[in-house]
Amino acid sequence: MNRGRAPARPASAPAAGSAPAPDPTADQATKDAMSNATTVSPAHSASTASTLITNIAALVTNDPSLGWGSPRSSKFESGGNSPLGLVRDAAVVIDGDRIAWTGESSKAPATDNRVDAGGRAVLPGFVDSHSHLVFAGDRTEEFNARMSGRPYSAGGIRTTVAATRAATDAELEANLTRYLTEALRQGTTTFETKSGYGLTVADEARALRIAAAHTDEVTYLGAHIVSPDHADDPAAYVALVTGEMLDACAPYARWIDVFCEKGAFDGDQARAILTAGKAKGLHPRIHANQLSYGPGVQLAVELDAASADHCTHLTDADVDALASGRTVATLLPGAEFSTRAEWPDARRLLDAGVTVALSTDCNPGSSFTSSVPFCIALAVRDMGMTPDEAVWSATAGGAAALRRTDIGRLTPGACADLILLDAPSHVHLAYRPGVPLVTGVWRRGIRVV
Repeated sequence: MNRGRAPARPASAPAAGSAPAPDPTADQATKDAMSNATTVSPAHSASTASTLITNIAALVTNDPSLGWGSPRSSKFESGGNSPLGLVRDAAVVIDGDRIAWTGESSKAPATDNRVDAGGRAVLPGFVDSHSHLVFAGDRTEEFNARMSGRPYSAGGIRTTVAATRAATDAELEANLTRYLTEALRQGTTTFETKSGYGLTVADEARALRIAAAHTDEVTYLGAHIVSPDHADDPAAYVALVTGEMLDACAPYARWIDVFCEKGAFDGDQARAILTAGKAKGLHPRIHANQLSYGPGVQLAVELDAASADHCTHLTDADVDALASGRTVATLLPGAEFSTRAEWPDARRLLDAGVTVALSTDCNPGSSFTSSVPFCIALAVRDMGMTPDEAVWSATAGGAAALRRTDIGRLTPGACADLILLDAPSHVHLAYRPGVPLVTGVWRRGIRVV
């Protein structure tokens, strides 16, 4: 099974807002010196204030060695094989923008400040590795029609393209920050977002420029659909996406994506687009197998894409390919909910050893939700995931889909991105769907909610 291991982040792509990762040798030496907790020497100056969050009923670390039968912890959950590293009666120390210590409350070190969690649960901040937040306009009428019986297709994207092209930079940025604030209140501390609603050189480049002011996880999606301007000549649009548009967009992006689907781009076109992006230093991800069976998943694994997103219609060969490679299967239950489509079979993927991420796919057409907790509840109710698996996939799984090892976990050296639930257990995210349980959010060590 590989779903508990996030692939290494490329050295060429530093973490958003983060310092270099701590020396693993030094980290292990400190770990060995502790019998019931883990720690690292603070990477910050002595003047940096440290904060202890204590009286945590259940701490999700995403380090299995810290819980679930770990010999290093006397308080753990037994009888399962959870990837969460769940510690009861726990505490965590924040030093600057990093986690400095995790363990049992009774063994917590002295700190400058102290926060009483009041018997609540603490989790890593959610990592939303798939969203489309640079857009303008509204597609309420489309949603209403779909809920009245019209099937979903990719064609509605053109409505958002027209509105986005007509919007000013200020309007696009205001919309983006609105949804980022909305997501942060619900516990999302890291997000990826894409272009794809401009489909001209200038509009795609400005979308990425606006996004890059808010996150390092920016994805060039000029290949969302064939631009309406090139409806009669798709080959010319592919040439634009892989040429002038790519040149203009690459400086703002880390990733390149393509919607490989009937009505969008076929396998050969997708390969050409992703290969051109790789030549410019962008790493692939791909919209794959959402509406029908197709070549997207196999292509993702072939090109070592960080993620294949949607993965609704899979053959056994697709599942085997994902299990044998590093590509994460990112599932987006908000899309199935909003289109009344068939649910992805998460159980099938997990049982095969595929690394799974959960994300919102927040966009104005097919999944207009910024709520990771909502997606967790859907995944547990309708996709065959356990609460533990869904929470892991929305935190460490999302980090894996972004090839990040500094987020999605609460272990020494990781970014101090964490959330406090108004509940004693992470299970309440699925147990109490729709309830605003996130009562505190720390991002890079600063309490922002």
